[in-house]
Amino acid sequence: MGYLNGFLVTLRQHRLFGGKRVTTSYSGGRVAKKQARKANPEHPEPAPSNDNNADEKIPKPERLHGRHVLNRYEDGMEKCIGCELCAGVCPAKCIYVRGADNDPLDPVSPGERYGFVYEINYLRCIHCDLCVEACPTEAITESKLFEFSFTNRRDAVYTKNELVVSEDGKPKRLPWEDWREGDDLLTSGWMRATSPAGDADFVGTVGWSGELGYGVRPPEPKEAPRPAATVRTITREPAPTAGPESGHAAGGSGQSAAEPSPDHQQSEPSPDHRAGHQ
Repeated sequence: MGYLNGFLVTLRQHRLFGGKRVTTSYSGGRVAKKQARKANPEHPEPAPSNDNNADEKIPKPERLHGRHVLNRYEDGMEKCIGCELCAGVCPAKCIYVRGADNDPLDPVSPGERYGFVYEINYLRCIHCDLCVEACPTEAITESKLFEFSFTNRRDAVYTKNELVVSEDGKPKRLPWEDWREGDDLLTSGWMRATSPAGDADFVGTVGWSGELGYGVRPPEPKEAPRPAATVRTITREPAPTAGPESGHAAGGSGQSAAEPSPDHQQSEPSPDHRAGHQ
C-alpha cells in the first residue's frame, strides 16, 4: 500500500490531473554544465550559472550546513593548526587529523603546528557543524554546497588537498560537485551571528579573522527586537480561616486546633494524693 500511495502523490502533481508541480526540474547540474560548455567551448570546465531555469537549484537558508572547506588567512597561510579538536568532537567519527610541527623557516600556519593530514569521510558525516564550533581558529567552515554525490567510496573521503581553498581563496571544485554562484559566500553563517560568550552587547560585532579572497566576512544583521514576554499570573483566593464556631479545623470535633480536648486536659491532683508525696 505504501508504494501505491507514493505513485498517487506523483500522479496528483501531473498537469493532466490538474495538479501543481511542487518539485523542481533539477538534474544534479548536468543540464547546467552542458549548457555552460556550449556557451564557453574554449574553457575546459566552465562554471554553471543559475540563469537556466530548467536546472535551477532551490534557494538555501543562510545557515545551511554543506560541504566543508579549510580556510586560509588573508596572507595565504593556513588557519588549521592541527589541534585535532574537530576530530575529537565529531559524533560520527568522520574526521581524521594528524598535526605536525611547522618549519620555522617555511611555516604552513602561524602556530607551532599545522594540519599535516586532514580527511573527512562524507559517507559518515551528518553535517552537524560541531567541528566548526570546536575549531579555535575558524579554519574549518561549511559552504552552501549540498549537491555532490559519488560513484565510489574513494571519492567520498575528501583529503586536505581537496578541502583547502585554492590560492585565490575559492573552494576547489571537484568534478562531481555542482557549484553555483553564492554557494561559497555564506559559509557557516550561524557562527557569525552568535555573540561571543553569549553577551548580548556583542551581537553583530565582528569577532573573527579575515579569509583569503573574502576579507572579513560581515556579520548577520541584527534581529528585530522581540516583544516583551507576557507572564500569565494566577490568583487564588485565600482559604477561610477556622474560627471558634467552625469545627472543620479540628477534624470535625467542634474544638479549635489550639485547644486540647477535655479528655486530654491534665486534672488537678487531689489533697490526699499530694499528702502521700510529701
